[in-house]
Formats: sequence, C-alpha cells, structure tokens
Amino acid sequence: MSERKTFNEINITPLTDIFLVLLIIMMVIAPLLDQQGLNLTVPENVEQEHITNKDSKILTVSVSADNKYYVDQEEINADDLENYIKGVAKDYPDGMMIQTDGDSTHGAIVKVMDCARNSGITSISVSEI
Repeated sequence: MSERKTFNEINITPLTDIFLVLLIIMMVIAPLLDQQGLNLTVPENVEQEHITNKDSKILTVSVSADNKYYVDQEEINADDLENYIKGVAKDYPDGMMIQTDGDSTHGAIVKVMDCARNSGITSISVSEI
C-alpha cells in the first residue's frame, strides 16, 4: 500500500493574484465613476399663483405626449427650437419653464434644456401638465 501525503498548507498564490487583478480594475474604473451630472435643486411646494405671476418674464415651452414643442400654443419644429429660443432669450430674463406631458420622453425634455443652456438661459424649471 502506498502512503498518501497529507495536504497541510493552502496555496494562496492564486487567491492573491485574483485580488491584485481586482484591485487594479477598481483603480482604473474609480476615476471614471466621477461623472458630472445636472445640478438640480428640488423646489418645495409652490402655490400656483406664484408661478403665473404676470410681472415675471418666464418663457414657457410645452412638450406634448408625442414629443412636439409648443410656445404660446404655436408648434415649433424640433430643428428650429434652439434658434427660436436664442432669438427670444433676451426677452425673458427670469428663465424658462418647461411644461411636460406625463407621456413625453426624457430625451425631448433634455433637448429643450440643452437648447436653453446653449441660448444662455441659466434658470430652468420643469413641471408636469
């Protein structure tokens, strides 16, 4: 009969290799996780009277359920939206209100935000119709 050698030690070299590879992956990915997003401030409940104050000069853009853009009940083509906002931005110093339908897509709303930011409007509010 042959004697079996007993296994007294655990080889931790493969385990150490795996941990080092995971550490390197985390060190490479960690700087990529610091992405810049939108700086949003969530407002408290505001009465409707304050929003419809006639003294303020706020541009109101509506986004319908089928992702069409309206300013003063007049439809604006998506391609002409940025040029339109640039043209009227100086007449509305208080900013922009984006009124959205609940079924409109996020992409359509972000397009209005991008057009406003490119036009120099810094104060943007979003509300649902």
